[in-house]
Amino acid sequence: MSVRFHLPGLRYNFPLNMLLIRLMESSPHFFREGLEIASMFGEFPTSKWNGGRYAGGDQCNAEFITNVIRAINAEGIPVRYTYTNPLLTEADLADPYCNFCMKAADNGMNEVIVVSPLLEEYIRKNYPNFKITSSTCKEIKNMDALNEELAKDYNLVVLDYNLNNQFELLSQIKEKEKCEFLVNSCCIPNCPRRGEHYRFIAKQEEVLLKNRKLPAGKQMEVPHWYCEWGENTSIYISKNYVTHISPEAIWETYVPMGFQNFKLEGRTANLFLLVDTYAYYFAKPEYRDEMRLVLTANLEANNVITVNKPRRGVWP
Repeated sequence: MSVRFHLPGLRYNFPLNMLLIRLMESSPHFFREGLEIASMFGEFPTSKWNGGRYAGGDQCNAEFITNVIRAINAEGIPVRYTYTNPLLTEADLADPYCNFCMKAADNGMNEVIVVSPLLEEYIRKNYPNFKITSSTCKEIKNMDALNEELAKDYNLVVLDYNLNNQFELLSQIKEKEKCEFLVNSCCIPNCPRRGEHYRFIAKQEEVLLKNRKLPAGKQMEVPHWYCEWGENTSIYISKNYVTHISPEAIWETYVPMGFQNFKLEGRTANLFLLVDTYAYYFAKPEYRDEMRLVLTANLEANNVITVNKPRRGVWP
């Protein structure tokens, strides 16, 4: 059975993700058995429909968007938009930038993650070629409700991360092949502010997009999210949470149970932390260090990261 991973990022992580694909082709012995890249997910910032992660105000031009979609699809991998803004209105559906992104990827290969019923209905009507995934942002924890969600016309349903490792509950799932696990959530288990954070990101995006139409002196301050349970969590912290799913558990427990799809968080992660995350999940243990080195060296060789040399000194 294939072990299908969904990689974070269409903008900042795009070079790393493509280097990973090349490494899988050139050095397959590095990697665990059955590994498959099932999608690359995220947004081309800044998108009004975006949810889940705040990208900080960048925006992409049409050429970049079309080239990235073409490059990912050429590898047989879908682009999966994370359009999970929970506060969308009817007026937001006509957003020209988001509709351009949808049209650019409307080739029957690509996907979109949704949470808003309003946006879901709009996409089903106007972009029927897209496969639709139900978002973890819905925070469905009740098993009857989850099985009802799985019975709907979704390609996949991303489970609430609090269900991870609750095997008595997971055994009650009727359509395990349609489930997707968020394996490395940076949120603490049962985070009481998770839903609030999703709504806050939607408000940040709204301010950013309004500022684009205002002169420098008239722009509004973008509110900053602060979480008392920690930000910038690494794999070395999250692996201690009860919600963490290790690579050994994926191959030895989840896959034999019938689960196939696993999502990695990290759309706005530090690249070095993401390299560590990829090495942790994808490489055979004996090749983790070498894989980490190869990916980092190639990021430098491709000018994605820069290692500065010391400034020339003068003595005396």
